[in-house]
Amino acid sequence: MATSVWKGHLTFGLISIPVHMSAAARGERISFNQLHKVCHSRLKQPLFCPVCNRNVERSEIVKGYEYEKDQYVLFSEDELDKIEPASARVMEILEFVKLDEMDPLYFDSSYYVAPEEGGVKAYQLLMQAMKESGYGAIAKLTMHQREHIVIVRPGSKGMTLHTMFYTNEIRKADAIPGEKVEIKEQEKKLAEQLIQSLAAPFQPEKYRDEYQENVKGMISAKLKGQEVTEVAQPHMAPVIDLMEALKKSLAEKQAPAAAPAAAASNAPVGKKPPARALQPVPVAQKKGKKAAG
Repeated sequence: MATSVWKGHLTFGLISIPVHMSAAARGERISFNQLHKVCHSRLKQPLFCPVCNRNVERSEIVKGYEYEKDQYVLFSEDELDKIEPASARVMEILEFVKLDEMDPLYFDSSYYVAPEEGGVKAYQLLMQAMKESGYGAIAKLTMHQREHIVIVRPGSKGMTLHTMFYTNEIRKADAIPGEKVEIKEQEKKLAEQLIQSLAAPFQPEKYRDEYQENVKGMISAKLKGQEVTEVAQPHMAPVIDLMEALKKSLAEKQAPAAAPAAAASNAPVGKKPPARALQPVPVAQKKGKKAAG
């Protein structure tokens, strides 16, 4: 069972639902340690006090706010707990908003919301009502020493919650030039046909992080004293005739068998195509020595 990151009550009107939250996603990335180039020892970053001239334990740490240069107001965990607002224990729904009006740009972290004992019926009632009406809930929640505005949405198996960025945290997009651009009706129709030719059901499981896979392959190659084959990069030519590019794109989608040959012809000259097999090469270092991880 996933670890709960918050427990409390989800309320709307006079209905109170005991719930708990758990993280819905966690990024998985290969990380590298920093080593000393001379001896390959792992570098450490201890907590060091320059006044006492020694390393300190985590139990010796307190929190402080710097109100002037090198001047701090100190706070204990108990003092921070005393100022927790009601939203630290109760997640009150402030309003309901149509799901299709919610801009995903505001979504931050995602969580699963599950009912505690005694709250299953009210939980199912709220979820089904939101699902059938097309509404999501906007609520307030305090977690990790910050008050969040959150979005609660009905899902296929339960409700999900997304912490929201506040408006002042959203950066303004650069203005996109388009006032003097004329889009022809035929260009628009061809673009729509190309979109339809690439249309598919949403299946996130079929996508993967190729860069992370390449990093794993490189680590494996290093451990075996092998060389990694360079990945061929596509040659991106500027579009001169938009109509012609759209027509060619549609023609390639309608003749998928010819696509591999066309892709091969566009590969940069002198570079090897991507290969899964790694060719061994002589190495100067002793065999059996582990790569730093």
